[in-house]
Amino acid sequence: MARYRKKAVEIEAMLFDGSTAETHTVYQWIESNTLGSFEPMDVIEGRAPYPASGVSIDPRDGRMIISTLEGLHWVDLGDYVIRGVQGEFYPCKPDIFAASYEVVTG
Repeated sequence: MARYRKKAVEIEAMLFDGSTAETHTVYQWIESNTLGSFEPMDVIEGRAPYPASGVSIDPRDGRMIISTLEGLHWVDLGDYVIRGVQGEFYPCKPDIFAASYEVVTG
C-alpha cells in the first residue's frame, strides 16, 4: 500500500460563536461569495433542489445552513466555517479543525 501526505494549502476560516454579530458577519461572507441566500424550507422539504452554493437560516432551530454540491450542511455553535481552495464553504468541527490547520503567520 502506498502512503500519501496531504498537500499544504491555505484556507480562510471564521469561528462561529453564535453571537448575533458573528452570525451576521459569517452569513454575509458566505452570501457574497456564493449564489446567495435560498429559501430553506422548500429545499429541506424537497419542493426545490438544493442550490450548488448558498446560505440560509433554518427557521426550525435558527441554525445557519450552507448549501454545497454535496448537499446541505448545518453550522453548529463552535464550528469553524471554512472557505476552501476552490471557494467552497463548509462547516468544520473544532477538534478536526485544530488537528488539520494552524495559523499562518507572516
